[in-house]
Amino acid sequence: MPWSMKEYPASLKNLEKPVRKKAISIANAMIDEGYGEGRAIPIATSKAKEWAENASTDEIDDFLTHDDETERDADPSSGSGPELTNKAEHVIKHKKGWAVKAEGAKRVSEIKDTKKEAIERAKEIAAHKGTEVIVHLADGSVQRKIKTGS
Repeated sequence: MPWSMKEYPASLKNLEKPVRKKAISIANAMIDEGYGEGRAIPIATSKAKEWAENASTDEIDDFLTHDDETERDADPSSGSGPELTNKAEHVIKHKKGWAVKAEGAKRVSEIKDTKKEAIERAKEIAAHKGTEVIVHLADGSVQRKIKTGS
């Protein structure tokens, strides 16, 4: 069962509303990707706090108004669902740095300042899923593939 603003882990209780909602959204997505609750909750909390520090007031307001933390896209290429568990992680150029994106996903999972950071994060995700990392050049062409152990 996905968590919501009405039912969520006790560890999220003292977070401010936008941070809690973002943490729930991230944790739900991580659970969909196969992470255990024990790993998903602290990672999601950390990422939600980071997001809140870097987000504009308008972005936070828009998220609170429009995004449903339990909503699941019916499109299998949406980036949230077990069907992406066996897909490679791609490191691609992004307007805000370098992004990690599961193959076939609509949205990036994370954006990092440097390509090196994005590759390291993609390797962590791919190792957890037992897939590979495909690193792209800024022009979108494939630079290299990195095999990870399952």
